[in-house]
Amino acid sequence: LRILRFVVLYGSQKGQAESLAEGIAEVAEEHGLVAELSCLNHNEKYNLEKETAPVVFIVSTTGDGEPPDNALQFVKRIKKKTLTTDHYKHLCYALLALGDTNYANFCNCGKTIERRLQELGAKQFYATGYADDGVGLEVVVDPWIEGLWKAIKGALSKMASDKADLLKGEAGKSPKGTPNLSIPVSTSAPKTQTGNAGVPQVSLAASLTCSLPPLSESPLNVPALPPAYLDVSLQEVDSVEQVRKDTLHAAPISRAVQLTRGDSVKVAVLLELDMSAHPMVTYHPGDSFDVFCPNKATEVEDMLHRLGLQDQRNHQVHISLLKDTKKKGAQVPSYMSKNISLLYLLTRCLEIRSVPKKAFVRALVEHTGDCVQKRRLQELCSRQGSADYNLYVRDSGLSVLELLAAFPSCSPPLSLLIEHLPKLQPRPYSAASSCLRHPGKLHFVFNVVEFPACSGRPAGRLGLCTGWLFDLINPVLVFPENDESSSSPALPKIHVSLRPNCSFRPPADPSAPFIMVGPGTGVAPFIGFLQQRKEKPEAIFGETWLFFGCRHRDGDYLFREELEGFVSSGTLSQLKVCFSRDEQEEEEEATTSAAARPRYVQHNLLLNSRHVTDILLKHNGYFYVCGDAKNMAKDVNNTLMEMIQTELQVDQLDAMKTLAGLREEKRYLQDIWG
Repeated sequence: LRILRFVVLYGSQKGQAESLAEGIAEVAEEHGLVAELSCLNHNEKYNLEKETAPVVFIVSTTGDGEPPDNALQFVKRIKKKTLTTDHYKHLCYALLALGDTNYANFCNCGKTIERRLQELGAKQFYATGYADDGVGLEVVVDPWIEGLWKAIKGALSKMASDKADLLKGEAGKSPKGTPNLSIPVSTSAPKTQTGNAGVPQVSLAASLTCSLPPLSESPLNVPALPPAYLDVSLQEVDSVEQVRKDTLHAAPISRAVQLTRGDSVKVAVLLELDMSAHPMVTYHPGDSFDVFCPNKATEVEDMLHRLGLQDQRNHQVHISLLKDTKKKGAQVPSYMSKNISLLYLLTRCLEIRSVPKKAFVRALVEHTGDCVQKRRLQELCSRQGSADYNLYVRDSGLSVLELLAAFPSCSPPLSLLIEHLPKLQPRPYSAASSCLRHPGKLHFVFNVVEFPACSGRPAGRLGLCTGWLFDLINPVLVFPENDESSSSPALPKIHVSLRPNCSFRPPADPSAPFIMVGPGTGVAPFIGFLQQRKEKPEAIFGETWLFFGCRHRDGDYLFREELEGFVSSGTLSQLKVCFSRDEQEEEEEATTSAAARPRYVQHNLLLNSRHVTDILLKHNGYFYVCGDAKNMAKDVNNTLMEMIQTELQVDQLDAMKTLAGLREEKRYLQDIWG
């Protein structure tokens, strides 16, 4: 019996690409195939130089278009200039790239790998999929995986035919009937058909828990049930050692200043951490650091009750692999220490605020008693219910706990949560200070994030980390005018870990001109840039511009006095500000017509188009953007492209190439978030 094998390789930063790769490997057996699964960096487990089977790549993109950490070595390896153009001529591949169109370098890692594979002679057997997390990965992922199986079998068939032809001395002759394998073709992969027998007609408005025709009356394509792979038990012990693997620094909060006031839509806070106990920790302007926050205590308590384990909160958690699991590459999560309590697990290890993935929703179906609730969960994880899943779960940022609250007859075991919930991740923040200006201190700024009420969330809630920080410092929060005179009582310590950013830094040559765009809290790293510069008055600095924007001059103009001081001292050449919600401008701007008043940073960029493009294109300057990726960064990028078109009198394609060149030269840098 001939084994029909193929290889699945993944590069994943947050686990999505890895999960998809694992899913493909697990379902392969249903299609009469054997999948060999490996992370891209584990090159000891595979050998592309000699691989003759089809290879499927599943890769995500992180940061500013960078490869995931576990694909970095692979990308460096295939980029070697010593490799010949026929290095991979024997290789046939398919590639699924994950990205987010809210970021400039959409699917850049996938595109880089594909371009290099083709340059090295590899042949594609199935069209590349580019999945966009901005609209929902499943829009592309689901049909791409459906068509993959027929494409793999076609590729294997073609390889077998070619091999037979070679044996017959007919090398190079194409067998008749070989399908066009470069185009995804729908296939009838095994699916679970689910009807709606016994479900009463719904006459209510659609919501998280209720659907309307035609969905409520449709047969469903429900994904295969993810295989269980963990055996979890709880054991009563006298005491449980709580272990943190992270190398963290416990830093006391020494100041807490509210930067916004009045009727500001958002609350922005400046925190100062005392790092004097960690003299070896140094940071540079542009660096960021992680804040390690726990899950909210009340939500942990709710989860314990939801699981029926409130009386076992202090029991020790034992986790091992199920002996008969069918999950490929199954392993106990590496971040789970051996000696931890259930309370610690839910507080410090699992992201219980995470949005449930479709695979988790599918698994919950098996633990739901009520037939109406079970049907609705099936809809939410089905292909037909993708729009409802996006609307009520994904786009609403619904947490696992909120989903369980909406389906009271669902009682999942603890093992299911450990199998499906991601690791509780630290939250990154940009340093808003310079060590030269504030020795032994570290500043950062955050907006208190608010999630509004929605279907499935009766009341709004604060962001996990920003809500936790705000609760910690709220009793002693002061406004800037009371900052110096206040004598705050001792504030709690928080755990942080520095994560140096080697690219988002001021130019190495201080005489190089640069432009900073940072509306709202996006101005934070640039405060560090300018503080560092002010502490070196002897240096010769190039021209420096800052474009800042907020809603109201008197409400959320962050760091106003300090920014104006930078201008007065000559540290900052030009400060361009705009206020999107102010109806009346101050007297010095009274002569400007209402139509010409800039509302957003991109409008101010356009008003200064000639200066900006001269700095970038004639004087080899730098361009930095920090802030919101979904709107601001995208608008700034489009505006910059428009400015280049106008000033250079070129078409859009040439303007895009110019911007791409600036990125390649590391002169157009972004520190943005979704």
